[in-house]
Amino acid sequence: MAKITKPLTNTEVKAAKARDKEYNLADGLGLQLRVKPNASKLWLFNYQRPFTKKRTNLSLGKYPALSLADARKLSSDARELLANNIDPKTHKDSQNQEALNAIENTFIKYVEAWKKLKTITWKESTIRRAYQSLNKHVIPTLQDYPIDQIKPKHLKEIMKPIVAEGKHETVKRLCTFINDIMKLPVADGSIEFNPLKDVTALFPVPQREHFKTLKPAQLSVLMLGMANANISRITRCMFLLQLNCATRAVETASAEWSEFDLEIKTWTIPASKMKANRIHIIPLSTQVIELLEYLKVISGHKQYVFPGVKNPKSHANRETVNTALKRNGFKDVIVSHGFRSLFSTTCNEQEFDFDVIEAALAHLDPNLTRRSYNRSNYFDKRRALMQWWSDHIQKASQGDMSMISSFKSLQVTT
Repeated sequence: MAKITKPLTNTEVKAAKARDKEYNLADGLGLQLRVKPNASKLWLFNYQRPFTKKRTNLSLGKYPALSLADARKLSSDARELLANNIDPKTHKDSQNQEALNAIENTFIKYVEAWKKLKTITWKESTIRRAYQSLNKHVIPTLQDYPIDQIKPKHLKEIMKPIVAEGKHETVKRLCTFINDIMKLPVADGSIEFNPLKDVTALFPVPQREHFKTLKPAQLSVLMLGMANANISRITRCMFLLQLNCATRAVETASAEWSEFDLEIKTWTIPASKMKANRIHIIPLSTQVIELLEYLKVISGHKQYVFPGVKNPKSHANRETVNTALKRNGFKDVIVSHGFRSLFSTTCNEQEFDFDVIEAALAHLDPNLTRRSYNRSNYFDKRRALMQWWSDHIQKASQGDMSMISSFKSLQVTT
């Protein structure tokens, strides 16, 4: 006949004294009180592990912090798990790990991991702007939140003042960043799904606005207006280089002399400066070479073609040409990025090869299959195209009023 264990009483538990060696007092059904030589008392649940049937102890807690009644409740819970072939020790370890993950796996942890991953595929300036936007609007509120506790309502509150300002494009961009970040905890198993996946449905859809530009027939208006503009020679040169080369503002403003080869007439923009993160070589027209020869007298001894005003060791502000346009009658008419549209529309109307025009703009073919097979950069055809474009600009400048030609007669002191 199996020995029946007499349950412990609160008095017995409290009165249990320390001995030279630790010993156990049994309460029955696997629950034990271990009394150590230093007089500390610990509740244990002794059981056979499922499948292996090896005996082991599960620590339940210390007495008196854990009372006899509470210890019995925990041992009862453990027996229920065993009835379902669940190891109480493994179950407890799993719960502890989940609790630890909830503390460690915060939103900011995944933001930093996302930022680090993006350094592989994104330009440094793009990452910096994205992080600044997150840090301004989102991180202060969500940084310490456990990733599994972030809900759509949190994002809705964050976006409310931005929506009120009508900055719908900012909201869309932030939602894109956040959803990209949320892919990481899904991937590592911290959450089963992304609860913010459809959160953009809560906000107004931004109306896409194209960059302001002019019609091809209005090029002469632009050239006349800028010929009479009250701007510095450096700004005028920046305007002309960007217009003639159909480059983006940042590519023009940050141009370095080391990127130009005036002998073979090329401008090689490194991948780190390009939107598509790949090198772009621009064939330079005769007019652009004349412009650069003029600029070389001014800044040829410096790193940048257009040095910064406040810090000559840096480059000019990317908004320099836009500011000049705004101050000289072209506000809400055209922006410097619109030069690229003007170039594209004009060249397409003249029936130049579409692929050559797109290559001149450093656009990637949206057709991935075609892009993988078409490795041509149409360099020779682009050289002819860029020369035609500069000739066209010069004609639109009304002959003698050509700003490029006028540089020949300018005296420059350094």
